[in-house]
Amino acid sequence: MRYLIIISLAFFFLACGSSANEAAATTDPKSEPESPNIEIQVEGLAAGKSYLIGIFTDQQYRIDSAQIDATGKMLYSREEPYPPGFYMAWFPTNETIQILIDQDQTFSIKTKAGSIYPSISVTGSVDNDLLYQNLNFQFDQQPKFNSIAQQLKGVAEGSPQYQELKNQENQLIAERKSHLDAIFKDHPNSFFTIFKKAGQNPEVRDVRNPDGTVNNNLQVYLYRSEFWKDVDFSDERLLYTPVIANKLNRYISEITVQNQDSIIKSAKILVDQVLDHPEYFKYFANSITLKYEPTKTTLMDPEAVYVFMVQNYFTKERAFWSQEVEVNALQQRAGEMAGSLLGKKGPDVQTKDINGQMKSIYEMTAPYIVIFMFNPDCDHCQEEAPELVKFYREWKNKGVDVFTIALDTEEAAWRSFIKSSGLPGTHVHDPTNRSIYGKYYVDNTPEVYVLNPDRTIIGKNLKINQIATVIGQDQNK
Repeated sequence: MRYLIIISLAFFFLACGSSANEAAATTDPKSEPESPNIEIQVEGLAAGKSYLIGIFTDQQYRIDSAQIDATGKMLYSREEPYPPGFYMAWFPTNETIQILIDQDQTFSIKTKAGSIYPSISVTGSVDNDLLYQNLNFQFDQQPKFNSIAQQLKGVAEGSPQYQELKNQENQLIAERKSHLDAIFKDHPNSFFTIFKKAGQNPEVRDVRNPDGTVNNNLQVYLYRSEFWKDVDFSDERLLYTPVIANKLNRYISEITVQNQDSIIKSAKILVDQVLDHPEYFKYFANSITLKYEPTKTTLMDPEAVYVFMVQNYFTKERAFWSQEVEVNALQQRAGEMAGSLLGKKGPDVQTKDINGQMKSIYEMTAPYIVIFMFNPDCDHCQEEAPELVKFYREWKNKGVDVFTIALDTEEAAWRSFIKSSGLPGTHVHDPTNRSIYGKYYVDNTPEVYVLNPDRTIIGKNLKINQIATVIGQDQNK
């Protein structure tokens, strides 16, 4: 997985473990696994090579290989145990077998090429027996779900036919739940149960407003609040399955509103739950921070998420996977971003303009100020400058002014660009960068900020054609 380092963020892979058998189902997941001896026979499979593919969060890696003999038999065996988790045995036919591996790593699987799961049988592994029971149950149900989905496309929502089809669908869902509940009851401590329960989604609550309509906000809140309730964060085996990465992506990307305040709230609720579970803490903290790394998202203010995550979780006390120099660099970068977050007061910039006169953002009297930070040699700056000229012509009598800041350039190039582009407003350049540093964060140029009459930052990371929308939204509050 990736972990934050000085300026960039890089992935680091670890391994951890779990096995599949009644003994394994009841052993402590922290106990030592045994050396593996896993025999697989696939009738009708030609001789060749098979690979055992492991999973860590959202990453797949090849952990071992085995020779397939003329009878389709292969043996995965070595001195070092496999990290307990979810695996796939891959065959030259591009078929795979899903496998759960826990502490007891001695078992056998038999099946037939072209009919992997319907023909499968397991000896010595309760977890995999349960896994294949469940997979075959799902395979049997899937055509029925597909048929209902196809029929629903051709009927009107709310019609008797539609309701009948939905009833059939709900019956299938109830059967699936009953199937799993029976397994969970009979094998409460099995790795399969822990794995499968962790992947389940909470039920959508039927919560109503006083007028009888569905309370969607409360419904989503309850769903999100219960999303992780069946995950045992003390069990690191789950990190070596697809479950945790899939749930994290859904939690943070799909059921959390994609604005910085909502993301920060959801991130805090989740990460604070795992502060005492180091590997989960490390994974969640890094993954969320990486996802909202500035320049890697369309979020208007990803810096707000980045700053929150770094300042709260990438500290000397908490970021145990990082060196002190790395933590210091991250904190410095977050500090540079922190002064110009959405909703904060826009910092003043005081420096000399193109005529050598001291100018200040705060001395400008227009209700709305567009701050345009650019480099004359930047292609995107050259593309956006004419758009800013057009925007200003339309909005200069509507309470908008422009303050441009040239970055990382020579005075001659700055003056030439201002003249050739016809950029409007006040133009400043500080070759020492002292008057600008730590004020408005810039990842890429051009960088556009918008300040409202209170000089609060209401827009950032904008294209010129988005400025009018941001101002309009502020005016309509």
